[in-house]
Amino acid sequence: MKTTTGREYCLIVEGAYLSESEAEHALRDPFIEDWVEQTGHFRIHNMGDIEITPGVALGMLGVLMLDDRLFEIASVDPEHPLTEHKAKGVAEAVRRQDMFDEVKVEPREEWDDA
Repeated sequence: MKTTTGREYCLIVEGAYLSESEAEHALRDPFIEDWVEQTGHFRIHNMGDIEITPGVALGMLGVLMLDDRLFEIASVDPEHPLTEHKAKGVAEAVRRQDMFDEVKVEPREEWDDA
């Protein structure tokens, strides 16, 4: 779903992961560890409570493998796509966690199967 406010953005990340699942764990684990340090516990329903950057919860992000070691991180919530500003905030948070070798913000490509 496109918003009337502009394009949807994503992160293109590179890392030594062999699957989407490994890259997704690399994305989520540091934020979950921080959450546990702050709150003392974690339950899967907390994914929507863990804010990576204002307005972006960990649970609204998904990982898609584009090529060997190359992944897209984007919103899986069609009602809340990543704006350029939010994507830059997520990119900065991901860089701080240092789980990917390279992190770039780019406009998201359309994937139409029509």
